[in-house]
Amino acid sequence: MIAKTGKIFGIHGRANLPGSFFEEAAHNPDKTLLVSRIDGKWVKLTYGEVALRVRGLAACLSGLGVKPGDKVFISAENRPEWAIADLAVMSIGAIVVPAFVTNTEDDHHFIMTHAGVIAGITSGGGLAQTVARAGARVATLRTLIVIDDDPASTPCGDKEVISWRDAIAEPMPETDINARIDALGCDDVCCFIYTSGTGGRPKGVMLTHRSIQANINAAIDLLAEGDVAEDQRFLSLLPLSHSYEHTAGMHLPLQTRSEVWYCESADQIANNLAEVGPTLMTAVPRLYEVLYDRITRGVRAKGGLSARLFFRAVEIGTKIQKGQRLSLADTMLNPLLDLIVRRKVRRRLGGRLRYFVSGGAALNPEIGRFFISLGINILQGYGQTEASPLISANRPGQVRIATVGPPVKGVEVRLSDDGEILVRGEMLMKGYWKDEEATRATIKDGWLYTGDIGEIDDDGYITITGRKKEMIVNSGGDNIAPGRVEAILQMEPEIEQVMVDGDKKPWLAAVIVPAPGVMENNASPDEIEKALGKAVERANQNLSRLERVRRFILADEPFTVDNTQMTATLKTRRHVVRKVYGKRLDALYGKASG
Repeated sequence: MIAKTGKIFGIHGRANLPGSFFEEAAHNPDKTLLVSRIDGKWVKLTYGEVALRVRGLAACLSGLGVKPGDKVFISAENRPEWAIADLAVMSIGAIVVPAFVTNTEDDHHFIMTHAGVIAGITSGGGLAQTVARAGARVATLRTLIVIDDDPASTPCGDKEVISWRDAIAEPMPETDINARIDALGCDDVCCFIYTSGTGGRPKGVMLTHRSIQANINAAIDLLAEGDVAEDQRFLSLLPLSHSYEHTAGMHLPLQTRSEVWYCESADQIANNLAEVGPTLMTAVPRLYEVLYDRITRGVRAKGGLSARLFFRAVEIGTKIQKGQRLSLADTMLNPLLDLIVRRKVRRRLGGRLRYFVSGGAALNPEIGRFFISLGINILQGYGQTEASPLISANRPGQVRIATVGPPVKGVEVRLSDDGEILVRGEMLMKGYWKDEEATRATIKDGWLYTGDIGEIDDDGYITITGRKKEMIVNSGGDNIAPGRVEAILQMEPEIEQVMVDGDKKPWLAAVIVPAPGVMENNASPDEIEKALGKAVERANQNLSRLERVRRFILADEPFTVDNTQMTATLKTRRHVVRKVYGKRLDALYGKASG
Protein backbone atom coordinates (compact mmCIF):
# COMPACT_ATOMS: atom_id res chain seq x y z
CA MET A 1 0.00 0.00 0.00
CA ILE A 2 1.04 3.63 -0.32
CA ALA A 3 0.75 5.74 2.79
CA LYS A 4 -0.65 9.26 2.71
CA THR A 5 2.85 10.57 3.33
CA GLY A 6 3.93 9.12 -0.01
CA LYS A 7 6.20 6.57 1.62
CA ILE A 8 5.98 3.01 0.43
CA PHE A 9 5.52 0.34 3.07
CA GLY A 10 5.07 -3.40 2.99
CA ILE A 11 1.70 -5.07 2.71
CA HIS A 12 1.60 -5.29 6.51
CA GLY A 13 2.46 -1.62 6.95
CA ARG A 14 6.07 -2.30 7.99
CA ALA A 15 8.77 0.05 6.73
CA ASN A 16 11.37 -2.63 5.98
CA LEU A 17 11.67 -6.09 4.45
CA PRO A 18 12.36 -8.25 7.53
CA GLY A 19 9.55 -6.50 9.40
CA SER A 20 7.08 -7.55 6.70
CA PHE A 21 8.41 -11.12 6.80
CA PHE A 22 8.13 -11.49 10.57
CA GLU A 23 4.61 -10.10 10.53
CA GLU A 24 3.63 -12.68 7.92
CA ALA A 25 5.32 -15.42 9.98
CA ALA A 26 3.36 -14.34 13.06
CA HIS A 27 0.09 -14.64 11.12
CA ASN A 28 0.90 -17.96 9.42
CA PRO A 29 3.56 -19.80 11.46
CA ASP A 30 2.53 -23.28 10.28
CA LYS A 31 2.27 -22.50 6.57
CA THR A 32 4.91 -23.99 4.24
CA LEU A 33 7.40 -21.41 3.00
CA LEU A 34 10.73 -22.86 1.77
CA VAL A 35 11.13 -26.31 0.20
CA SER A 36 14.35 -27.97 -0.97
CA ARG A 37 15.34 -31.43 -2.14
CA ILE A 38 17.58 -33.24 0.36
CA ASP A 39 18.68 -36.85 -0.15
CA GLY A 40 16.06 -37.35 -2.85
CA LYS A 41 13.13 -35.99 -0.83
CA TRP A 42 11.45 -32.60 -0.76
CA VAL A 43 11.89 -31.13 2.73
CA LYS A 44 9.63 -28.28 3.88
CA LEU A 45 10.20 -25.41 6.29
CA THR A 46 7.27 -23.40 7.62
CA TYR A 47 7.16 -19.64 8.15
CA GLY A 48 7.62 -20.24 11.87
CA GLU A 49 10.62 -22.54 11.40
CA VAL A 50 12.26 -20.05 9.05
CA ALA A 51 11.64 -17.20 11.49
CA LEU A 52 13.29 -19.20 14.30
CA ARG A 53 16.40 -19.83 12.17
CA VAL A 54 16.53 -16.17 11.15
CA ARG A 55 16.53 -15.18 14.81
CA GLY A 56 19.29 -17.71 15.48
CA LEU A 57 21.59 -16.39 12.77
CA ALA A 58 20.79 -12.80 13.72
CA ALA A 59 21.93 -13.55 17.29
CA CYS A 60 25.14 -15.16 16.01
CA LEU A 61 26.01 -12.28 13.68
CA SER A 62 25.29 -9.76 16.41
CA GLY A 63 27.50 -11.73 18.80
CA LEU A 64 30.28 -11.64 16.20
CA GLY A 65 30.16 -7.86 16.30
CA VAL A 66 28.16 -7.23 13.12
CA LYS A 67 26.55 -3.82 13.50
CA PRO A 68 24.03 -1.80 11.48
CA GLY A 69 25.66 -0.73 8.21
CA ASP A 70 28.24 -3.54 8.24
CA LYS A 71 28.44 -5.76 5.16
CA VAL A 72 27.93 -9.53 5.12
CA PHE A 73 28.87 -11.59 2.07
CA ILE A 74 26.67 -14.49 0.83
CA SER A 75 27.60 -16.96 -1.89
CA ALA A 76 25.61 -20.19 -2.00
CA GLU A 77 23.32 -22.16 -4.26
CA ASN A 78 19.60 -21.36 -4.14
CA ARG A 79 18.43 -23.00 -0.91
CA PRO A 80 16.55 -22.14 2.30
CA GLU A 81 19.74 -21.06 4.06
CA TRP A 82 20.22 -18.31 1.48
CA ALA A 83 16.88 -16.71 2.31
CA ILE A 84 17.45 -17.19 6.04
CA ALA A 85 20.85 -15.51 5.80
CA ASP A 86 19.45 -12.59 3.81
CA LEU A 87 16.69 -11.94 6.33
CA ALA A 88 18.99 -12.34 9.32
CA VAL A 89 21.54 -9.86 7.99
CA MET A 90 18.85 -7.31 7.19
CA SER A 91 17.13 -7.84 10.55
CA ILE A 92 20.11 -6.47 12.46
CA GLY A 93 20.52 -3.53 10.10
CA ALA A 94 23.52 -4.94 8.25
CA ILE A 95 23.87 -5.00 4.45
CA VAL A 96 23.69 -8.18 2.36
CA VAL A 97 26.40 -8.56 -0.29
CA PRO A 98 25.51 -11.50 -2.57
CA ALA A 99 27.86 -13.08 -5.11
CA PHE A 100 27.32 -15.63 -7.87
CA VAL A 101 28.49 -19.17 -7.18
CA THR A 102 30.13 -19.16 -10.62
CA ASN A 103 32.52 -16.38 -9.65
CA THR A 104 36.23 -17.03 -9.66
CA GLU A 105 38.37 -16.61 -6.56
CA ASP A 106 39.47 -13.21 -7.85
CA ASP A 107 35.84 -12.20 -8.47
CA HIS A 108 34.93 -13.07 -4.87
CA HIS A 109 38.02 -11.28 -3.59
CA PHE A 110 37.16 -8.13 -5.54
CA ILE A 111 33.57 -8.01 -4.25
CA MET A 112 34.51 -8.75 -0.62
CA THR A 113 37.30 -6.19 -0.67
CA HIS A 114 35.35 -3.52 -2.52
CA ALA A 115 32.35 -3.89 -0.20
CA GLY A 116 34.50 -4.19 2.93
CA VAL A 117 32.67 -7.23 4.28
CA ILE A 118 33.34 -8.31 7.85
CA ALA A 119 31.59 -11.69 7.71
CA GLY A 120 30.82 -14.22 5.00
CA ILE A 121 28.38 -17.11 4.49
CA THR A 122 28.87 -19.91 1.97
CA SER A 123 27.75 -23.50 1.42
CA GLY A 124 30.37 -26.22 0.96
CA GLY A 125 32.58 -28.19 -1.38
CA GLY A 126 34.51 -26.40 -4.08
CA LEU A 127 32.54 -23.19 -3.62
CA ALA A 128 33.42 -22.97 0.08
CA GLN A 129 37.08 -23.59 -0.71
CA THR A 130 37.08 -20.85 -3.36
CA VAL A 131 35.33 -18.37 -1.07
CA ALA A 132 37.67 -19.25 1.81
CA ARG A 133 40.79 -18.71 -0.29
CA ALA A 134 39.45 -15.35 -1.43
CA GLY A 135 38.38 -14.41 2.09
CA ALA A 136 41.78 -15.22 3.52
CA ARG A 137 43.14 -12.26 1.52
CA VAL A 138 40.44 -9.78 2.60
CA ALA A 139 41.67 -7.54 5.41
CA THR A 140 38.21 -6.62 6.71
CA LEU A 141 36.81 -10.17 6.87
CA ARG A 142 36.75 -11.64 10.38
CA THR A 143 34.44 -14.68 10.20
CA LEU A 144 33.25 -17.21 7.62
CA ILE A 145 30.15 -19.36 8.23
CA VAL A 146 29.97 -22.61 6.24
CA ILE A 147 26.60 -24.29 5.73
CA ASP A 148 27.59 -27.82 4.70
CA ASP A 149 31.23 -28.49 5.54
CA ASP A 150 33.19 -29.05 8.72
CA PRO A 151 34.83 -25.70 9.56
CA ALA A 152 38.12 -27.55 10.11
CA SER A 153 38.13 -28.57 6.43
CA THR A 154 37.63 -25.00 5.21
CA PRO A 155 40.74 -23.03 6.17
CA CYS A 156 40.41 -19.28 5.67
CA GLY A 157 43.79 -17.93 6.70
CA ASP A 158 43.60 -16.35 10.15
CA LYS A 159 39.81 -15.86 9.93
CA GLU A 160 37.38 -17.64 12.25
CA VAL A 161 35.34 -20.37 10.54
CA ILE A 162 32.15 -21.64 12.18
CA SER A 163 29.39 -24.07 11.16
CA TRP A 164 25.86 -23.10 10.16
CA ARG A 165 24.44 -25.43 12.79
CA ASP A 166 26.29 -23.58 15.54
CA ALA A 167 25.42 -20.22 13.98
CA ILE A 168 21.64 -20.72 14.27
CA ALA A 169 21.64 -22.61 17.59
CA GLU A 170 20.62 -19.79 19.97
CA PRO A 171 17.72 -17.62 18.68
CA MET A 172 17.71 -13.95 19.51
CA PRO A 173 14.80 -13.09 21.84
CA GLU A 174 11.79 -11.77 19.96
CA THR A 175 11.84 -8.50 21.89
CA ASP A 176 15.46 -7.89 20.85
CA ILE A 177 15.02 -8.64 17.15
CA ASN A 178 11.79 -6.63 17.04
CA ALA A 179 13.61 -3.65 18.53
CA ARG A 180 16.34 -3.91 15.87
CA ILE A 181 13.79 -4.20 13.07
CA ASP A 182 11.80 -1.24 14.39
CA ALA A 183 14.98 0.84 14.23
CA LEU A 184 15.35 0.26 10.49
CA GLY A 185 14.27 3.02 8.13
CA CYS A 186 12.78 2.43 4.69
CA ASP A 187 15.61 4.44 3.10
CA ASP A 188 18.36 2.39 4.78
CA VAL A 189 20.51 0.41 2.35
CA CYS A 190 19.78 -3.31 2.77
CA CYS A 191 21.91 -4.90 0.03
CA PHE A 192 24.62 -4.32 -2.52
CA ILE A 193 23.84 -6.19 -5.75
CA TYR A 194 26.97 -6.38 -7.85
CA THR A 195 26.09 -6.28 -11.52
CA SER A 196 27.12 -9.45 -13.33
CA GLY A 197 29.09 -7.41 -15.81
CA THR A 198 28.96 -8.10 -19.56
CA GLY A 199 32.04 -5.91 -19.63
CA GLY A 200 34.61 -4.82 -17.05
CA ARG A 201 34.44 -4.92 -13.27
CA PRO A 202 30.98 -5.06 -11.66
CA LYS A 203 29.59 -2.10 -9.75
CA GLY A 204 27.91 -2.41 -6.36
CA VAL A 205 24.32 -1.24 -6.70
CA MET A 206 22.96 0.03 -3.36
CA LEU A 207 19.31 -0.96 -2.93
CA THR A 208 17.12 0.10 -0.03
CA HIS A 209 14.14 -1.37 1.78
CA ARG A 210 12.05 1.30 0.04
CA SER A 211 13.30 0.50 -3.46
CA ILE A 212 12.75 -3.26 -3.19
CA GLN A 213 9.39 -2.82 -1.48
CA ALA A 214 8.27 -0.53 -4.31
CA ASN A 215 8.96 -3.42 -6.69
CA ILE A 216 7.09 -5.89 -4.51
CA ASN A 217 4.04 -3.63 -4.31
CA ALA A 218 4.10 -3.12 -8.08
CA ALA A 219 4.41 -6.87 -8.69
CA ILE A 220 1.49 -7.61 -6.36
CA ASP A 221 -0.59 -5.02 -8.19
CA LEU A 222 0.26 -6.62 -11.54
CA LEU A 223 -0.25 -10.25 -10.49
CA ALA A 224 -3.57 -9.44 -8.83
CA GLU A 225 -5.01 -8.95 -12.32
CA GLY A 226 -4.30 -12.62 -13.01
CA ASP A 227 -5.51 -13.70 -9.56
CA VAL A 228 -2.03 -14.98 -8.70
CA ALA A 229 -0.85 -12.38 -6.19
CA GLU A 230 -1.13 -14.60 -3.09
CA ASP A 231 -0.80 -18.23 -1.98
CA GLN A 232 1.27 -19.26 -4.98
CA ARG A 233 3.98 -21.86 -5.51
CA PHE A 234 7.22 -20.48 -6.99
CA LEU A 235 9.98 -22.60 -8.51
CA SER A 236 13.28 -20.79 -7.92
CA LEU A 237 16.06 -21.31 -10.47
CA LEU A 238 17.67 -17.96 -11.30
CA PRO A 239 20.51 -17.21 -8.83
CA LEU A 240 19.36 -15.40 -5.69
CA SER A 241 22.42 -13.19 -6.04
CA HIS A 242 20.68 -11.63 -9.07
CA SER A 243 18.38 -8.70 -8.28
CA TYR A 244 15.54 -10.23 -10.32
CA GLU A 245 15.34 -13.43 -8.25
CA HIS A 246 16.24 -11.63 -5.02
CA THR A 247 13.15 -9.43 -5.37
CA ALA A 248 10.66 -11.50 -7.42
CA GLY A 249 11.72 -15.00 -6.39
CA MET A 250 12.32 -14.42 -2.68
CA HIS A 251 11.00 -11.23 -1.07
CA LEU A 252 7.80 -11.20 -3.16
CA PRO A 253 6.71 -14.71 -2.11
CA LEU A 254 7.80 -14.04 1.50
CA GLN A 255 5.17 -11.29 1.66
CA THR A 256 2.36 -13.08 -0.22
CA ARG A 257 1.89 -16.28 1.79
CA SER A 258 3.50 -18.21 -1.02
CA GLU A 259 5.83 -21.22 -1.17
CA VAL A 260 9.31 -21.21 -2.69
CA TRP A 261 10.58 -24.54 -4.03
CA TYR A 262 14.25 -24.53 -4.98
CA CYS A 263 15.10 -26.11 -8.33
CA GLU A 264 17.92 -28.64 -8.01
CA SER A 265 19.80 -27.36 -11.08
CA ALA A 266 19.23 -26.12 -14.62
CA ASP A 267 19.69 -29.70 -15.84
CA GLN A 268 16.80 -30.82 -13.64
CA ILE A 269 14.38 -28.06 -14.62
CA ALA A 270 12.07 -30.32 -16.66
CA ASN A 271 11.89 -32.94 -13.90
CA ASN A 272 11.42 -30.36 -11.16
CA LEU A 273 8.64 -28.59 -13.06
CA ALA A 274 6.77 -31.89 -13.35
CA GLU A 275 7.36 -32.83 -9.69
CA VAL A 276 6.76 -29.47 -8.03
CA GLY A 277 3.83 -28.22 -10.10
CA PRO A 278 4.59 -24.51 -9.62
CA THR A 279 2.00 -21.84 -10.35
CA LEU A 280 4.61 -19.14 -11.03
CA MET A 281 8.19 -19.17 -12.23
CA THR A 282 10.52 -16.29 -12.97
CA ALA A 283 13.48 -16.89 -15.27
CA VAL A 284 15.65 -15.41 -17.99
CA PRO A 285 14.90 -15.96 -21.70
CA ARG A 286 17.63 -18.57 -22.00
CA LEU A 287 15.57 -20.99 -19.89
CA TYR A 288 12.59 -20.64 -22.20
CA GLU A 289 14.86 -21.12 -25.21
CA VAL A 290 16.17 -24.35 -23.68
CA LEU A 291 12.64 -25.59 -22.92
CA TYR A 292 11.53 -24.67 -26.45
CA ASP A 293 14.49 -26.57 -27.91
CA ARG A 294 13.89 -29.66 -25.76
CA ILE A 295 10.19 -29.77 -26.52
CA THR A 296 10.48 -29.25 -30.28
CA ARG A 297 13.45 -31.60 -30.60
CA GLY A 298 11.54 -34.35 -28.79
CA VAL A 299 8.47 -33.82 -30.96
CA ARG A 300 10.51 -33.94 -34.19
CA ALA A 301 12.31 -37.08 -33.04
CA LYS A 302 8.98 -38.79 -32.39
CA GLY A 303 7.54 -37.68 -35.73
CA GLY A 304 4.37 -39.06 -37.21
CA LEU A 305 0.84 -37.90 -36.47
CA SER A 306 1.66 -36.61 -32.98
CA ALA A 307 4.28 -34.24 -34.42
CA ARG A 308 1.89 -32.98 -37.09
CA LEU A 309 -0.81 -32.31 -34.51
CA PHE A 310 1.68 -30.58 -32.19
CA PHE A 311 2.88 -28.14 -34.82
CA ARG A 312 -0.68 -27.58 -36.01
CA ALA A 313 -1.56 -26.56 -32.44
CA VAL A 314 1.32 -24.07 -32.50
CA GLU A 315 0.26 -22.76 -35.91
CA ILE A 316 -3.39 -22.25 -34.93
CA GLY A 317 -2.47 -20.78 -31.53
CA THR A 318 -0.14 -18.29 -33.22
CA LYS A 319 -2.88 -17.23 -35.63
CA ILE A 320 -5.19 -16.56 -32.69
CA GLN A 321 -2.53 -14.42 -30.97
CA LYS A 322 -2.01 -12.37 -34.12
CA GLY A 323 -5.74 -11.86 -34.57
CA GLN A 324 -5.83 -13.74 -37.85
CA ARG A 325 -9.04 -15.39 -39.05
CA LEU A 326 -9.20 -19.16 -38.59
CA SER A 327 -10.42 -21.42 -41.36
CA LEU A 328 -13.42 -23.66 -40.68
CA ALA A 329 -11.04 -26.63 -40.38
CA ASP A 330 -8.87 -24.76 -37.86
CA THR A 331 -11.92 -23.76 -35.82
CA MET A 332 -13.15 -27.34 -35.64
CA LEU A 333 -9.72 -28.83 -34.91
CA ASN A 334 -8.62 -26.36 -32.22
CA PRO A 335 -10.74 -27.76 -29.32
CA LEU A 336 -9.40 -31.23 -30.07
CA LEU A 337 -5.82 -29.90 -30.02
CA ASP A 338 -6.53 -28.41 -26.58
CA LEU A 339 -7.27 -31.91 -25.31
CA ILE A 340 -4.58 -33.97 -27.01
CA VAL A 341 -1.69 -31.49 -27.35
CA ARG A 342 -1.91 -28.44 -25.08
CA ARG A 343 -3.16 -30.33 -22.02
CA LYS A 344 -0.26 -32.78 -22.38
CA VAL A 345 2.29 -29.95 -22.58
CA ARG A 346 0.81 -28.32 -19.47
CA ARG A 347 1.08 -31.63 -17.60
CA ARG A 348 4.78 -31.84 -18.50
CA LEU A 349 5.19 -28.43 -16.85
CA GLY A 350 3.51 -29.59 -13.65
CA GLY A 351 -0.13 -29.05 -14.56
CA ARG A 352 -0.64 -25.99 -12.33
CA LEU A 353 1.47 -23.33 -14.06
CA ARG A 354 -0.37 -20.02 -14.37
CA TYR A 355 2.46 -17.84 -15.64
CA PHE A 356 6.05 -17.95 -16.73
CA VAL A 357 7.60 -14.52 -16.13
CA SER A 358 10.53 -13.59 -18.35
CA GLY A 359 13.05 -10.88 -17.55
CA GLY A 360 16.76 -10.11 -17.40
CA ALA A 361 17.13 -9.91 -21.19
CA ALA A 362 15.00 -9.65 -24.30
CA LEU A 363 12.72 -12.61 -25.02
CA ASN A 364 12.50 -13.66 -28.65
CA PRO A 365 8.82 -12.95 -29.55
CA GLU A 366 8.61 -16.25 -31.46
CA ILE A 367 9.58 -18.15 -28.30
CA GLY A 368 6.87 -16.27 -26.41
CA ARG A 369 4.27 -16.98 -29.09
CA PHE A 370 5.26 -20.65 -29.09
CA PHE A 371 4.43 -21.08 -25.39
CA ILE A 372 1.26 -18.98 -25.53
CA SER A 373 0.06 -20.96 -28.55
CA LEU A 374 0.32 -24.08 -26.38
CA GLY A 375 -1.71 -22.54 -23.57
CA ILE A 376 1.29 -21.53 -21.40
CA ASN A 377 0.97 -17.89 -20.38
CA ILE A 378 4.21 -15.94 -20.44
CA LEU A 379 4.63 -12.37 -19.22
CA GLN A 380 7.68 -10.54 -20.49
CA GLY A 381 9.01 -7.74 -18.34
CA TYR A 382 11.93 -5.37 -18.25
CA GLY A 383 14.17 -4.09 -15.53
CA GLN A 384 17.64 -3.24 -14.34
CA THR A 385 19.49 -3.92 -11.12
CA GLU A 386 19.58 -0.16 -10.58
CA ALA A 387 15.75 -0.22 -10.47
CA SER A 388 15.52 -3.06 -7.93
CA PRO A 389 14.94 -4.30 -10.80
CA LEU A 390 11.34 -4.09 -12.11
CA ILE A 391 10.46 -1.29 -14.54
CA SER A 392 7.73 -2.64 -16.82
CA ALA A 393 5.84 -5.84 -17.59
CA ASN A 394 3.01 -7.21 -19.68
CA ARG A 395 -0.13 -7.61 -17.58
CA PRO A 396 -2.25 -10.77 -17.43
CA GLY A 397 -4.81 -10.74 -20.21
CA GLN A 398 -3.13 -7.78 -21.93
CA VAL A 399 -0.01 -9.35 -23.40
CA ARG A 400 1.80 -7.90 -26.38
CA ILE A 401 4.59 -10.42 -26.55
CA ALA A 402 6.93 -8.37 -28.75
CA THR A 403 7.00 -5.70 -26.04
CA VAL A 404 8.07 -5.58 -22.39
CA GLY A 405 4.72 -4.11 -21.43
CA PRO A 406 3.85 -0.73 -19.88
CA PRO A 407 5.53 0.66 -16.76
CA VAL A 408 4.44 -1.03 -13.54
CA LYS A 409 2.67 0.91 -10.81
CA GLY A 410 4.76 3.72 -9.38
CA VAL A 411 7.21 3.92 -12.31
CA GLU A 412 7.54 6.74 -14.83
CA VAL A 413 9.21 6.16 -18.20
CA ARG A 414 10.18 8.51 -20.99
CA LEU A 415 12.63 8.60 -23.90
CA SER A 416 15.61 10.92 -24.26
CA ASP A 417 16.20 12.77 -27.51
CA ASP A 418 18.35 9.91 -28.79
CA GLY A 419 15.82 7.22 -27.84
CA GLU A 420 17.37 6.10 -24.53
CA ILE A 421 14.88 4.79 -21.96
CA LEU A 422 14.79 6.93 -18.80
CA VAL A 423 12.92 5.86 -15.67
CA ARG A 424 12.18 7.24 -12.22
CA GLY A 425 10.27 6.21 -9.14
CA GLU A 426 10.64 4.87 -5.60
CA MET A 427 12.40 1.75 -6.96
CA LEU A 428 15.63 3.51 -7.94
CA MET A 429 18.92 2.60 -6.29
CA LYS A 430 20.61 4.90 -3.81
CA GLY A 431 23.69 4.86 -6.04
CA TYR A 432 26.83 2.83 -6.74
CA TRP A 433 28.97 1.96 -3.71
CA LYS A 434 32.20 3.98 -3.72
CA ASP A 435 31.52 5.37 -7.21
CA GLU A 436 29.93 8.81 -7.10
CA GLU A 437 31.06 9.59 -10.64
CA ALA A 438 29.24 6.58 -12.10
CA THR A 439 26.20 7.40 -9.95
CA ARG A 440 26.07 10.96 -11.31
CA ALA A 441 26.41 9.66 -14.87
CA THR A 442 23.58 7.14 -14.39
CA ILE A 443 21.03 9.14 -12.36
CA LYS A 444 20.45 12.70 -13.54
CA ASP A 445 17.74 14.96 -12.13
CA GLY A 446 16.08 11.92 -10.56
CA TRP A 447 15.98 9.90 -13.82
CA LEU A 448 17.81 6.62 -14.32
CA TYR A 449 19.56 6.55 -17.69
CA THR A 450 19.21 2.86 -18.54
CA GLY A 451 21.50 2.66 -21.56
CA ASP A 452 18.74 0.83 -23.44
CA ILE A 453 17.26 2.15 -26.66
CA GLY A 454 13.54 1.71 -27.12
CA GLU A 455 10.16 2.86 -28.34
CA ILE A 456 6.92 3.58 -26.45
CA ASP A 457 3.57 3.22 -28.20
CA ASP A 458 0.40 5.20 -27.57
CA ASP A 459 -0.74 2.72 -24.91
CA GLY A 460 2.55 2.99 -23.00
CA TYR A 461 3.92 -0.40 -24.09
CA ILE A 462 7.71 -0.37 -24.31
CA THR A 463 9.73 -2.13 -27.01
CA ILE A 464 13.48 -2.52 -26.45
CA THR A 465 15.30 -2.08 -29.74
CA GLY A 466 18.90 -2.24 -28.59
CA ARG A 467 21.54 -1.50 -26.01
CA LYS A 468 23.20 1.89 -26.44
CA LYS A 469 26.71 0.58 -25.83
CA GLU A 470 26.18 -2.64 -27.78
CA MET A 471 24.69 -1.11 -30.91
CA ILE A 472 26.67 -2.05 -33.99
CA VAL A 473 27.46 0.95 -36.17
CA ASN A 474 28.54 -0.33 -39.57
CA SER A 475 30.96 1.42 -41.90
CA GLY A 476 28.02 3.16 -43.57
CA GLY A 477 26.94 4.72 -40.27
CA ASP A 478 23.84 2.56 -39.88
CA ASN A 479 22.81 1.44 -36.36
CA ILE A 480 22.05 -2.27 -36.00
CA ALA A 481 20.75 -3.96 -32.82
CA PRO A 482 22.63 -7.28 -32.54
CA GLY A 483 20.14 -8.77 -30.07
CA ARG A 484 17.32 -8.79 -32.61
CA VAL A 485 19.50 -10.45 -35.27
CA GLU A 486 20.73 -13.09 -32.82
CA ALA A 487 17.21 -13.87 -31.63
CA ILE A 488 16.06 -14.57 -35.20
CA LEU A 489 19.13 -16.69 -35.97
CA GLN A 490 18.63 -18.75 -32.82
CA MET A 491 15.13 -19.68 -33.90
CA GLU A 492 16.72 -21.97 -36.49
CA PRO A 493 16.99 -25.49 -35.03
CA GLU A 494 20.58 -25.87 -36.27
CA ILE A 495 21.83 -22.87 -34.25
CA GLU A 496 22.33 -23.27 -30.49
CA GLN A 497 24.03 -19.91 -29.76
CA VAL A 498 25.27 -16.99 -31.82
CA MET A 499 27.06 -13.69 -31.44
CA VAL A 500 26.79 -11.13 -34.22
CA ASP A 501 29.71 -8.83 -35.06
CA GLY A 502 30.28 -6.00 -37.52
CA ASP A 503 31.07 -2.71 -35.83
CA LYS A 504 32.73 -0.35 -38.35
CA LYS A 505 32.47 -3.11 -40.97
CA PRO A 506 30.44 -3.14 -44.22
CA TRP A 507 28.25 -6.12 -43.23
CA LEU A 508 27.57 -8.50 -40.37
CA ALA A 509 29.48 -11.64 -39.47
CA ALA A 510 28.77 -14.11 -36.67
CA VAL A 511 30.23 -16.71 -34.32
CA ILE A 512 27.89 -19.71 -34.26
CA VAL A 513 27.63 -22.60 -31.82
CA PRO A 514 25.91 -25.46 -33.69
CA ALA A 515 23.01 -27.30 -32.06
CA PRO A 516 23.88 -30.85 -30.89
CA GLY A 517 21.79 -32.39 -33.66
CA VAL A 518 23.92 -30.70 -36.33
CA MET A 519 27.07 -32.25 -34.91
CA GLU A 520 25.44 -35.70 -34.71
CA ASN A 521 23.92 -35.69 -38.19
CA ASN A 522 26.89 -34.35 -40.15
CA ALA A 523 30.14 -36.24 -40.39
CA SER A 524 32.56 -33.56 -41.58
CA PRO A 525 33.22 -29.87 -40.83
CA ASP A 526 32.20 -29.01 -44.39
CA GLU A 527 28.82 -30.69 -43.92
CA ILE A 528 28.31 -28.90 -40.59
CA GLU A 529 29.15 -25.56 -42.18
CA LYS A 530 26.80 -26.29 -45.09
CA ALA A 531 23.91 -27.11 -42.73
CA LEU A 532 24.53 -23.90 -40.77
CA GLY A 533 24.80 -21.91 -43.98
CA LYS A 534 21.30 -23.01 -44.97
CA ALA A 535 20.02 -22.05 -41.52
CA VAL A 536 21.57 -18.59 -41.82
CA GLU A 537 20.01 -18.17 -45.28
CA ARG A 538 16.57 -18.97 -43.87
CA ALA A 539 17.01 -16.56 -40.97
CA ASN A 540 18.21 -13.82 -43.33
CA GLN A 541 14.83 -13.90 -45.08
CA ASN A 542 13.34 -12.44 -41.90
CA LEU A 543 15.96 -9.71 -41.60
CA SER A 544 16.50 -6.43 -43.41
CA ARG A 545 19.37 -6.13 -45.86
CA LEU A 546 21.54 -4.36 -43.28
CA GLU A 547 20.81 -7.00 -40.61
CA ARG A 548 21.68 -10.04 -42.71
CA VAL A 549 24.68 -12.13 -41.74
CA ARG A 550 27.01 -12.55 -44.70
CA ARG A 551 29.62 -14.88 -43.24
CA PHE A 552 30.22 -16.83 -40.05
CA ILE A 553 32.72 -18.97 -38.17
CA LEU A 554 32.11 -21.99 -35.94
CA ALA A 555 32.77 -21.55 -32.23
CA ASP A 556 35.34 -23.86 -30.67
CA GLU A 557 32.97 -24.54 -27.75
CA PRO A 558 29.61 -23.33 -26.44
CA PHE A 559 29.39 -19.96 -24.70
CA THR A 560 29.24 -20.84 -20.99
CA VAL A 561 29.67 -19.30 -17.57
CA ASP A 562 32.70 -21.52 -16.96
CA ASN A 563 34.62 -20.16 -19.96
CA THR A 564 33.46 -16.61 -18.99
CA GLN A 565 31.68 -16.13 -22.33
CA MET A 566 28.35 -15.81 -20.51
CA THR A 567 27.32 -14.03 -17.35
CA ALA A 568 25.82 -15.94 -14.44
CA THR A 569 22.41 -14.90 -15.76
CA LEU A 570 23.22 -16.40 -19.16
CA LYS A 571 23.79 -13.28 -21.21
CA THR A 572 26.56 -13.40 -23.81
CA ARG A 573 29.61 -11.40 -22.77
CA ARG A 574 30.31 -9.88 -26.16
CA HIS A 575 33.68 -8.41 -25.31
CA VAL A 576 34.95 -11.84 -24.15
CA VAL A 577 33.66 -13.67 -27.24
CA ARG A 578 35.08 -10.91 -29.43
CA LYS A 579 38.45 -11.25 -27.73
CA VAL A 580 38.52 -15.02 -28.34
CA TYR A 581 37.37 -14.93 -31.97
CA GLY A 582 38.31 -11.40 -33.04
CA LYS A 583 41.14 -12.32 -35.42
CA ARG A 584 39.08 -15.01 -37.12
CA LEU A 585 36.12 -12.65 -37.48
CA ASP A 586 38.30 -9.88 -38.90
CA ALA A 587 39.77 -12.37 -41.37
CA LEU A 588 36.31 -12.97 -42.84
CA TYR A 589 36.26 -9.44 -44.21
CA GLY A 590 39.55 -10.02 -46.00
CA LYS A 591 38.17 -13.16 -47.67
CA ALA A 592 35.07 -11.58 -49.14
CA SER A 593 34.37 -8.59 -51.26
CA GLY A 594 31.52 -6.13 -50.91
